[in-house]
Amino acid sequence: MKKAIFKKVGQMDVEDVDIPKIEQPDDVIIKVIRACVCGSDLWAYRGLEDKAENSENSGHESIGIVQAVGSDITTVKTGDFVIAPFTHGCGHCPACLAGFDGDCQSHTDNFSNGNQAEYVRFQHGQWALVKIPGKPSDYSEGMLKSLLTLADVMATGYHAATVANIKHGDTVVVMGDGAVGLCGIISAKLLGAKKIISTSRHPDRQALAAKFGATDNVAERGDEGVKKILALTNGFGADAVLECVGTELSTETALKVGRPGSVVGRVGLPHTGKMDISTSFGNNIIIAGGPASVTTYDKSRLLKAVLDGEINPGLVFTKSFDLDHINDAYQEMTDRKVIKSYVVVSD
Repeated sequence: MKKAIFKKVGQMDVEDVDIPKIEQPDDVIIKVIRACVCGSDLWAYRGLEDKAENSENSGHESIGIVQAVGSDITTVKTGDFVIAPFTHGCGHCPACLAGFDGDCQSHTDNFSNGNQAEYVRFQHGQWALVKIPGKPSDYSEGMLKSLLTLADVMATGYHAATVANIKHGDTVVVMGDGAVGLCGIISAKLLGAKKIISTSRHPDRQALAAKFGATDNVAERGDEGVKKILALTNGFGADAVLECVGTELSTETALKVGRPGSVVGRVGLPHTGKMDISTSFGNNIIIAGGPASVTTYDKSRLLKAVLDGEINPGLVFTKSFDLDHINDAYQEMTDRKVIKSYVVVSD
Protein backbone atom coordinates (compact mmCIF):
# COMPACT_ATOMS: atom_id res chain seq x y z
CA MET A 1 0.00 0.00 0.00
CA LYS A 2 0.98 3.66 -0.32
CA LYS A 3 1.92 5.54 2.82
CA ALA A 4 3.22 9.06 3.33
CA ILE A 5 6.60 9.27 5.08
CA PHE A 6 8.23 12.24 6.77
CA LYS A 7 11.58 12.31 4.98
CA LYS A 8 13.01 15.49 6.44
CA VAL A 9 12.12 19.12 7.08
CA GLY A 10 10.20 20.36 4.05
CA GLN A 11 9.83 16.96 2.40
CA MET A 12 7.09 14.33 2.53
CA ASP A 13 7.39 11.27 0.31
CA VAL A 14 5.17 8.30 -0.48
CA GLU A 15 6.50 4.77 -0.05
CA ASP A 16 5.16 1.28 -0.70
CA VAL A 17 4.79 -0.59 2.60
CA ASP A 18 2.94 -3.65 3.88
CA ILE A 19 -0.75 -3.34 4.69
CA PRO A 20 -1.15 -3.39 8.48
CA LYS A 21 -2.57 -6.48 10.18
CA ILE A 22 -4.45 -7.15 13.39
CA GLU A 23 -1.92 -7.27 16.23
CA GLN A 24 -4.08 -6.90 19.32
CA PRO A 25 -7.63 -8.11 20.10
CA ASP A 26 -8.99 -4.54 20.08
CA ASP A 27 -7.41 -3.52 16.77
CA VAL A 28 -9.40 -2.48 13.71
CA ILE A 29 -7.93 -2.28 10.19
CA ILE A 30 -9.45 0.57 8.18
CA LYS A 31 -9.24 1.26 4.46
CA VAL A 32 -8.81 5.02 4.31
CA ILE A 33 -11.21 6.85 2.01
CA ARG A 34 -10.31 10.43 2.89
CA ALA A 35 -7.52 11.94 5.00
CA CYS A 36 -6.05 15.40 5.42
CA VAL A 37 -3.22 17.52 6.78
CA CYS A 38 -3.53 19.14 10.20
CA GLY A 39 -1.89 22.37 11.26
CA SER A 40 -0.07 20.42 13.95
CA ASP A 41 1.51 18.24 11.22
CA LEU A 42 3.25 21.35 9.91
CA TRP A 43 5.33 22.00 13.02
CA ALA A 44 7.84 19.27 12.12
CA TYR A 45 7.53 19.94 8.38
CA ARG A 46 8.54 23.55 9.01
CA GLY A 47 11.39 22.50 11.29
CA LEU A 48 9.80 23.96 14.40
CA GLU A 49 9.89 20.71 16.37
CA ASP A 50 12.12 17.65 16.34
CA LYS A 51 11.02 14.63 14.33
CA ALA A 52 13.19 11.78 13.09
CA GLU A 53 13.89 11.68 9.37
CA ASN A 54 12.28 8.83 7.40
CA SER A 55 9.61 8.40 10.06
CA GLU A 56 5.87 7.80 10.09
CA ASN A 57 3.67 10.67 9.00
CA SER A 58 1.92 12.51 11.81
CA GLY A 59 -1.43 12.49 10.03
CA HIS A 60 -4.20 11.58 12.46
CA GLU A 61 -7.51 12.29 10.72
CA SER A 62 -9.39 9.91 8.45
CA ILE A 63 -12.67 8.31 7.50
CA GLY A 64 -12.83 4.89 5.94
CA ILE A 65 -14.19 1.37 5.66
CA VAL A 66 -13.56 -1.35 8.25
CA GLN A 67 -11.56 -4.19 6.66
CA ALA A 68 -10.85 -6.44 9.66
CA VAL A 69 -11.50 -6.47 13.40
CA GLY A 70 -9.79 -8.06 16.39
CA SER A 71 -11.48 -10.67 18.55
CA ASP A 72 -12.56 -8.11 21.19
CA ILE A 73 -14.34 -5.82 18.73
CA THR A 74 -18.13 -6.06 18.76
CA THR A 75 -19.22 -2.51 17.96
CA VAL A 76 -18.09 -2.36 14.32
CA LYS A 77 -17.79 -4.99 11.61
CA THR A 78 -16.22 -5.42 8.20
CA GLY A 79 -17.80 -3.03 5.73
CA ASP A 80 -18.82 -0.37 8.23
CA PHE A 81 -18.16 3.26 7.28
CA VAL A 82 -16.44 4.98 10.21
CA ILE A 83 -14.85 8.15 11.52
CA ALA A 84 -11.43 7.36 12.97
CA PRO A 85 -10.96 9.92 15.77
CA PHE A 86 -7.41 10.98 16.53
CA THR A 87 -8.08 9.91 20.13
CA HIS A 88 -8.72 6.30 21.19
CA GLY A 89 -10.86 6.46 24.32
CA CYS A 90 -12.10 3.31 26.04
CA GLY A 91 -15.46 4.71 27.12
CA HIS A 92 -15.37 3.29 30.65
CA CYS A 93 -12.43 4.79 32.60
CA PRO A 94 -13.11 7.79 34.89
CA ALA A 95 -11.79 10.26 32.29
CA CYS A 96 -13.96 8.88 29.48
CA LEU A 97 -17.02 8.68 31.71
CA ALA A 98 -16.49 12.33 32.65
CA GLY A 99 -16.41 13.23 28.94
CA PHE A 100 -12.64 13.63 28.57
CA ASP A 101 -11.77 10.70 26.31
CA GLY A 102 -8.90 12.75 24.89
CA ASP A 103 -7.12 11.76 28.11
CA CYS A 104 -8.30 8.14 28.36
CA GLN A 105 -6.74 6.50 31.40
CA SER A 106 -6.90 2.92 30.16
CA HIS A 107 -3.82 3.09 27.92
CA THR A 108 -0.91 5.34 27.04
CA ASP A 109 -1.14 5.04 23.24
CA ASN A 110 -4.18 7.26 22.93
CA PHE A 111 -3.36 9.18 19.75
CA SER A 112 -3.31 8.31 16.06
CA ASN A 113 -0.42 8.61 13.62
CA GLY A 114 0.12 7.38 10.11
CA ASN A 115 -3.35 8.14 8.73
CA GLN A 116 -2.00 9.59 5.49
CA ALA A 117 -1.98 6.10 4.02
CA GLU A 118 -4.23 3.67 2.17
CA TYR A 119 -4.80 1.54 5.29
CA VAL A 120 -4.39 2.17 9.01
CA ARG A 121 -4.36 0.03 12.13
CA PHE A 122 -6.68 1.72 14.61
CA GLN A 123 -5.89 0.66 18.18
CA HIS A 124 -8.50 0.39 20.94
CA GLY A 125 -11.36 0.60 18.50
CA GLN A 126 -14.19 -0.91 20.53
CA TRP A 127 -15.67 2.39 21.76
CA ALA A 128 -13.66 5.08 20.01
CA LEU A 129 -14.72 4.52 16.39
CA VAL A 130 -17.83 6.38 15.25
CA LYS A 131 -20.09 4.69 12.71
CA ILE A 132 -21.45 6.75 9.83
CA PRO A 133 -24.79 5.57 8.40
CA GLY A 134 -24.60 3.96 4.96
CA LYS A 135 -21.55 3.97 2.73
CA PRO A 136 -19.30 6.67 1.20
CA SER A 137 -21.13 6.68 -2.12
CA ASP A 138 -24.29 7.81 -0.28
CA TYR A 139 -22.67 11.19 0.39
CA SER A 140 -21.60 14.19 -1.64
CA GLU A 141 -17.95 15.22 -1.57
CA GLY A 142 -18.94 18.21 0.50
CA MET A 143 -20.56 15.98 3.10
CA LEU A 144 -17.52 13.67 3.16
CA LYS A 145 -15.41 16.73 3.93
CA SER A 146 -17.60 17.65 6.85
CA LEU A 147 -17.57 14.07 8.14
CA LEU A 148 -13.77 14.07 7.98
CA THR A 149 -13.57 17.16 10.21
CA LEU A 150 -15.20 15.06 12.93
CA ALA A 151 -11.97 13.07 13.25
CA ASP A 152 -10.31 16.12 14.80
CA VAL A 153 -10.74 19.78 13.92
CA MET A 154 -14.50 20.17 14.37
CA ALA A 155 -14.39 18.25 17.62
CA THR A 156 -11.33 20.20 18.74
CA GLY A 157 -12.98 23.55 18.05
CA TYR A 158 -16.06 22.30 19.88
CA HIS A 159 -13.88 21.21 22.82
CA ALA A 160 -12.46 24.72 23.10
CA ALA A 161 -15.97 26.16 23.13
CA THR A 162 -17.31 23.59 25.58
CA VAL A 163 -14.56 23.89 28.18
CA ALA A 164 -14.78 27.69 27.82
CA ASN A 165 -18.35 27.31 29.07
CA ILE A 166 -19.90 29.42 26.31
CA LYS A 167 -23.50 30.32 27.09
CA HIS A 168 -26.32 31.88 25.10
CA GLY A 169 -25.64 35.56 24.46
CA ASP A 170 -21.92 35.44 25.28
CA THR A 171 -19.16 37.46 23.66
CA VAL A 172 -16.37 35.18 22.45
CA VAL A 173 -12.89 35.81 21.04
CA VAL A 174 -11.31 33.14 18.84
CA MET A 175 -7.53 33.19 18.59
CA GLY A 176 -6.43 31.52 15.34
CA ASP A 177 -7.79 31.40 11.80
CA GLY A 178 -6.79 27.86 10.87
CA ALA A 179 -9.26 25.01 10.62
CA VAL A 180 -9.53 24.58 14.40
CA GLY A 181 -10.13 28.28 14.99
CA LEU A 182 -12.74 28.36 12.24
CA CYS A 183 -14.44 25.32 13.76
CA GLY A 184 -14.27 27.11 17.09
CA ILE A 185 -16.35 29.88 15.51
CA ILE A 186 -18.89 27.30 14.32
CA SER A 187 -18.97 25.89 17.84
CA ALA A 188 -19.35 29.25 19.55
CA LYS A 189 -22.36 29.99 17.37
CA LEU A 190 -23.75 26.50 17.95
CA LEU A 191 -23.60 27.12 21.71
CA GLY A 192 -25.38 30.47 21.41
CA ALA A 193 -22.68 33.14 21.38
CA LYS A 194 -24.03 36.54 20.26
CA LYS A 195 -20.77 38.35 19.43
CA ILE A 196 -17.87 36.32 17.99
CA ILE A 197 -14.59 38.11 17.32
CA SER A 198 -12.22 36.39 14.89
CA THR A 199 -8.53 37.29 14.60
CA SER A 200 -7.52 36.68 11.00
CA ARG A 201 -5.08 38.57 8.79
CA HIS A 202 -6.07 36.69 5.61
CA PRO A 203 -9.09 37.76 3.49
CA ASP A 204 -10.15 34.21 2.58
CA ARG A 205 -10.12 33.12 6.21
CA GLN A 206 -11.90 36.29 7.34
CA ALA A 207 -14.63 35.59 4.79
CA LEU A 208 -15.06 32.00 5.98
CA ALA A 209 -15.04 33.12 9.61
CA ALA A 210 -17.88 35.53 8.82
CA LYS A 211 -19.77 32.77 6.99
CA PHE A 212 -19.43 30.56 10.05
CA GLY A 213 -20.74 33.25 12.40
CA ALA A 214 -17.99 35.74 13.29
CA THR A 215 -19.48 39.19 13.82
CA ASP A 216 -16.19 41.12 13.99
CA ASN A 217 -12.53 40.63 13.10
CA VAL A 218 -9.32 42.03 14.56
CA ALA A 219 -6.24 41.51 12.41
CA GLU A 220 -3.75 43.37 14.61
CA ARG A 221 -1.39 41.54 16.94
CA GLY A 222 0.23 42.32 20.28
CA ASP A 223 -0.85 45.31 22.34
CA GLU A 224 -2.70 46.89 19.41
CA GLY A 225 -4.71 43.72 18.89
CA VAL A 226 -5.58 43.53 22.59
CA LYS A 227 -6.70 47.17 22.53
CA LYS A 228 -8.98 46.66 19.53
CA ILE A 229 -10.50 43.45 20.91
CA LEU A 230 -11.23 45.10 24.25
CA ALA A 231 -12.83 48.05 22.43
CA LEU A 232 -15.27 45.61 20.81
CA THR A 233 -16.28 44.43 24.30
CA ASN A 234 -16.87 47.96 25.63
CA GLY A 235 -13.58 47.66 27.46
CA PHE A 236 -14.74 44.86 29.74
CA GLY A 237 -13.32 41.81 27.96
CA ALA A 238 -14.92 38.71 26.49
CA ASP A 239 -16.96 36.10 28.35
CA ALA A 240 -14.91 33.32 26.77
CA VAL A 241 -11.73 33.04 24.69
CA LEU A 242 -10.82 30.11 22.44
CA GLU A 243 -7.05 29.70 22.05
CA CYS A 244 -6.61 27.61 18.88
CA VAL A 245 -2.98 28.28 17.94
CA GLY A 246 -0.62 27.32 20.76
CA THR A 247 2.02 30.01 20.28
CA GLU A 248 3.25 32.27 23.04
CA LEU A 249 1.73 35.41 21.51
CA SER A 250 -1.66 33.78 21.00
CA THR A 251 -1.72 32.46 24.55
CA GLU A 252 -0.65 35.78 26.07
CA THR A 253 -3.30 37.63 24.08
CA ALA A 254 -5.98 35.16 25.10
CA LEU A 255 -5.21 35.83 28.76
CA LYS A 256 -5.50 39.60 28.25
CA VAL A 257 -8.81 39.85 26.41
CA GLY A 258 -11.14 37.97 28.75
CA ARG A 259 -13.13 39.63 31.51
CA PRO A 260 -12.64 38.56 35.16
CA GLY A 261 -14.22 35.14 35.56
CA SER A 262 -13.93 34.28 31.87
CA VAL A 263 -12.60 30.96 30.64
CA VAL A 264 -9.83 30.42 28.10
CA GLY A 265 -10.55 27.20 26.20
CA ARG A 266 -7.05 26.21 25.17
CA VAL A 267 -6.73 23.62 22.39
CA GLY A 268 -3.80 24.94 20.32
CA LEU A 269 -0.94 22.45 20.63
CA PRO A 270 1.33 24.35 23.05
CA HIS A 271 4.56 25.71 21.64
CA THR A 272 5.31 28.11 24.43
CA GLY A 273 7.97 28.56 27.04
CA LYS A 274 7.11 28.99 30.68
CA MET A 275 3.75 30.67 31.12
CA ASP A 276 3.36 33.63 33.42
CA ILE A 277 0.06 32.89 35.12
CA SER A 278 0.05 36.07 37.23
CA THR A 279 -2.32 37.73 34.73
CA SER A 280 -4.81 34.89 34.92
CA PHE A 281 -4.54 34.84 38.73
CA GLY A 282 -5.01 38.55 39.18
CA ASN A 283 -8.01 38.66 36.85
CA ASN A 284 -9.59 35.36 37.90
CA ILE A 285 -9.13 34.00 34.37
CA ILE A 286 -9.80 30.28 34.17
CA ILE A 287 -7.60 28.19 31.84
CA ALA A 288 -9.08 24.93 30.59
CA GLY A 289 -8.60 22.57 27.69
CA GLY A 290 -6.35 19.96 26.15
CA PRO A 291 -6.87 17.06 23.74
CA ALA A 292 -10.42 17.03 22.43
CA SER A 293 -13.09 14.56 23.50
CA VAL A 294 -13.65 13.52 19.89
CA THR A 295 -15.75 10.38 20.29
CA THR A 296 -17.88 11.89 23.05
CA TYR A 297 -18.71 14.98 21.00
CA ASP A 298 -19.25 13.09 17.74
CA LYS A 299 -21.66 10.62 19.30
CA SER A 300 -23.50 13.13 21.45
CA ARG A 301 -23.97 16.02 19.01
CA LEU A 302 -21.59 16.68 16.15
CA LEU A 303 -22.31 13.75 13.81
CA LYS A 304 -26.03 14.52 13.91
CA ALA A 305 -25.34 18.23 13.42
CA VAL A 306 -23.39 17.44 10.25
CA LEU A 307 -25.87 14.90 8.90
CA ASP A 308 -28.77 17.29 9.55
CA GLY A 309 -26.97 20.13 7.77
CA GLU A 310 -26.93 22.25 10.94
CA ILE A 311 -23.20 22.86 10.49
CA ASN A 312 -20.92 22.63 7.44
CA PRO A 313 -17.34 22.46 8.76
CA GLY A 314 -16.08 20.79 5.57
CA LEU A 315 -15.70 24.26 4.07
CA VAL A 316 -12.34 24.50 5.87
CA PHE A 317 -10.96 22.21 3.14
CA THR A 318 -10.09 24.58 0.33
CA LYS A 319 -8.05 22.31 -1.96
CA SER A 320 -7.91 18.59 -2.70
CA PHE A 321 -4.85 16.42 -3.33
CA ASP A 322 -4.19 12.74 -3.91
CA LEU A 323 -1.76 10.78 -1.77
CA ASP A 324 0.97 10.95 -4.41
CA HIS A 325 0.98 14.74 -3.98
CA ILE A 326 1.10 14.76 -0.19
CA ASN A 327 4.14 17.06 -0.17
CA ASP A 328 2.16 19.65 -2.12
CA ALA A 329 -0.64 19.29 0.45
CA TYR A 330 1.82 20.14 3.23
CA GLN A 331 3.62 22.89 1.33
CA GLU A 332 0.51 24.75 0.22
CA MET A 333 -0.77 24.80 3.79
CA THR A 334 2.64 26.03 4.95
CA ASP A 335 2.49 28.80 2.33
CA ARG A 336 -1.05 29.73 3.41
CA LYS A 337 -2.36 28.98 -0.07
CA VAL A 338 -5.00 26.68 1.41
CA ILE A 339 -6.69 26.65 4.80
CA LYS A 340 -6.70 22.87 5.17
CA SER A 341 -5.57 20.26 2.65
CA TYR A 342 -8.00 17.46 1.81
CA VAL A 343 -6.49 14.16 0.68
CA VAL A 344 -8.54 11.84 -1.54
CA VAL A 345 -7.06 8.43 -0.82
CA SER A 346 -9.52 5.99 -2.41
CA ASP A 347 -13.13 5.58 -3.52
